[in-house]
Amino acid sequence: MAASTRIAQPVEEIEIDDCWRQIGVRGDKSCPLLEQHLHCRNCPTYKKIARRLLDRAAPSAYRDEWPDNAGRAGIDSADSDALETAVLFRLGEEWLALPVGIFHEVAESRRVHSVPHRRNSALLGIANVRGELLICLSLAELLGIDERKEGEQGTRTKVFRRLVVVGERDKRVAFTVDEIHGLHRYQERDTLAVPAMIGKALSAATVGVLPWQGRAVGCLDPRQLLTMLDRSIA
Repeated sequence: MAASTRIAQPVEEIEIDDCWRQIGVRGDKSCPLLEQHLHCRNCPTYKKIARRLLDRAAPSAYRDEWPDNAGRAGIDSADSDALETAVLFRLGEEWLALPVGIFHEVAESRRVHSVPHRRNSALLGIANVRGELLICLSLAELLGIDERKEGEQGTRTKVFRRLVVVGERDKRVAFTVDEIHGLHRYQERDTLAVPAMIGKALSAATVGVLPWQGRAVGCLDPRQLLTMLDRSIA
């Protein structure tokens, strides 16, 4: 009896509308939705295409090689430094970084309603974010940063102030930033020691300095920052 021949089924080819490479963040940035979504990763079109790619069937050759690849990946990852992911943003002249894990949302700047009898100047008031009333704080005030100093404004492209929502799942607060770059991945070994000349409040919340595009970005300690935010509310 002749041996049966197995015919491999072709993997479905998916047409990709790679608008992010044409008019998005990797292109000429002319997409009218960039102002609303800040980054292509936040756009429904980008998410829809990513979902289609994840839902497609894996090639049989890839499935056959997976056990070997998984074993090698475990060895390689143990030998290399893990990548950290942070969101970079600007307050005045200071560029800062926070781990992406404590971020809940980046929204457009909106009106903040003042609260009576506030005892802390860092407590600005209440902001409505998607129907949820959140306490809005001045992170610049807490860290001793002068937001009136713009720095390099003459060389900047058009920027938009954003309202950032951070915290734990059941305890979220908001603060406004002057500019936000988005996600940045780096290795911990790339960070430098905190310089002695920065302010006391900023120094207490900073665990390292990350060189980025000719700037020194202060890497904030998320636990210390959340503690500072809690104290300003109490």
